[in-house]
Amino acid sequence: MSKASFLNDILNNLLNRKNLFRSFSRSKDSNDNFSNEDLVNNILNAKGEASANILSEQLLGKIEKLNQTELLNFFNYLADHHDIDGEFLLEEIHKFNHKTSPENLSSVIKNSEPKRLEILSKLNLSYRGTNRLVSLREKLLLLLKEHPNLKRVDNDFVKLFRSWFNSGFLVLKKIDWSTPALILEKVIEYEAVHEIKSWKDLRDRLEPKDRLCFSFFHPSMQDEPLIFVVVALMDRVPENITEVLSDDRTIVSNGNETTAVFYSISNCQKGLKGISFGNFLIKQVANAIRTDLPNIKDFVTLSPVPDFMEWIKLENTSLFQAIDDELWIKNSNNYKEEILKTSLDYFFKSSRSDRFPNDSVARFHLGNGAILERINFLGDESDKALKTAAGLMVNYKYNLESIEQNHEEYYKNKTIICSQSINSLKRSFAQNKRFKII
Repeated sequence: MSKASFLNDILNNLLNRKNLFRSFSRSKDSNDNFSNEDLVNNILNAKGEASANILSEQLLGKIEKLNQTELLNFFNYLADHHDIDGEFLLEEIHKFNHKTSPENLSSVIKNSEPKRLEILSKLNLSYRGTNRLVSLREKLLLLLKEHPNLKRVDNDFVKLFRSWFNSGFLVLKKIDWSTPALILEKVIEYEAVHEIKSWKDLRDRLEPKDRLCFSFFHPSMQDEPLIFVVVALMDRVPENITEVLSDDRTIVSNGNETTAVFYSISNCQKGLKGISFGNFLIKQVANAIRTDLPNIKDFVTLSPVPDFMEWIKLENTSLFQAIDDELWIKNSNNYKEEILKTSLDYFFKSSRSDRFPNDSVARFHLGNGAILERINFLGDESDKALKTAAGLMVNYKYNLESIEQNHEEYYKNKTIICSQSINSLKRSFAQNKRFKII
């Protein structure tokens, strides 16, 4: 047996435990008549791992059947009744200050965390527990806006997920036309940037030799991509999405590819919002490409600017009114200069309290160590792009040798490192005080 097969067998035996739960449930009295609160307490008091597994399976199964009101009540119960016991914690801290023994330290650590963490951890013991908890958090996120007190429950989900989904557990896999249909269907479903309208459309993005797709998977969610990136191999840095997606594009011959273009990055699991995978993904994909295709010199994105029109609406009402109409595109050159000037304000004059860029995609790429390479006027003329970004697209460039330095500079000094072309654009508008860049 090969090493890969041996490891796969271990994973399958560890993860596919459905029969185990069934056999235990046949030998135990049903807890269907127990309340959710009773099951939670039973889980916390369970002495053996096997009984904790079964109780967790039963509780998670019941939670998944709750309607919206019942689910809200359950989350409120977790928030109100399984928090930190502040008075008891202070007593344990006092004991530790009096005697700094390992036992006292252990007690302080244990009691400084809410019981919810233990409950969620034990729910993960159930069949496909990780998948189901990710789905449960997705439901919780829908409730947070109107019920901010549940943020404490969400904080516990985030803490556990950041531990469970750290980079050491993630597996990078290449996705192509031979990938199982179950995964390919999810690529179609989760594509968030440029809609995949059909299986033919998907095939056109995966099968040609100038196309690559990579995704992160987690061993506990083997059939669920966490995030994926689609890459175009080109001989130049593209200015618009048509150059990338057109059926009539010229496919560069082997050995003439010089540029890897990350043109779509999609997070797949709403329940993992706030858990960052993209920085690990881009760096690993870039290194994988450079290993297989050493002739690739440039790693760039062709990225949307999804928040631009909303910002214009607030900051430049006259421009917004002029271009908030499909007809403006017919006379687009009349607006080019003002849109580009306004885009510089948008990227370099932060309206945020943390002074990071206004644009969410910019924060993602610049935070990963990329530089702002080029702003492309009418890089995407689709209805969606015109309504959200005035048609702008942006190239962010990843220089693998300076990623870490750029990352540190960005977070330490809020510096947006940009190319010579961006600096030239800034200088060309510097005379106009209204658009002067700080």
